[in-house]
Amino acid sequence: MNVSGVTELLQEKVLRLLKDDMDKIQKLIAVQKENLTTRKCPVYEEVLDTQIYGFSRVVDFAVRAGLVEENEGKSLVKQLERNLALLYEAMERAEG
Repeated sequence: MNVSGVTELLQEKVLRLLKDDMDKIQKLIAVQKENLTTRKCPVYEEVLDTQIYGFSRVVDFAVRAGLVEENEGKSLVKQLERNLALLYEAMERAEG
């Protein structure tokens, strides 16, 4: 296999791993959405914020290493941030 083929396989694997990590964070967000009737949990919110920040750093590294296209990496992070914002909006509505 030539260098181009190896690079392509590596890029595919990195993207698959990022999407797996993203799915795990999405599940954390979904669990919190399901439990809006329970009281607000600052620790859980902190975990979500930390998870998304860590994910964004990994994406940034993958982009800088040339393993993920910049626009694709930004799209993954923005999707998580959007879902987290929706969760916070739902939490505010549930409190109000």
